[in-house]
Amino acid sequence: MLSFSYAAVRLSEARQALMAPHPLGEAASYTAAFHGCASVLDSVWPIPRDELDPQARAWVATIEGVMDTTGIEDPTGRGTFAIRADQLTNDEKREFSAALDGLADWFRDAADAQRRGK
Repeated sequence: MLSFSYAAVRLSEARQALMAPHPLGEAASYTAAFHGCASVLDSVWPIPRDELDPQARAWVATIEGVMDTTGIEDPTGRGTFAIRADQLTNDEKREFSAALDGLADWFRDAADAQRRGK
């Protein structure tokens, strides 16, 4: 069974990256949030989708879709997440933020339930 605590902490940190103005600008905030999400979604271990309810799976799909860097070239080495963050539309920012907020809450609640043995 998946331990939800790690995901809850990482997603909470990703959400916090979006809450205050980043000294390097809004794109830097999204870049930091992308890295936090990636640490949960694919870099450390993939989330077993069968352990998520349909709403959580929908949030994951939204986050992965907004973070998608397919086709992005990075000739200067800035990082594809940074380039993608610069390209976000206002709608994508809203969708990503709402999905991240929902998924972070879902994992927090799941981690709490797991600690209580439910």
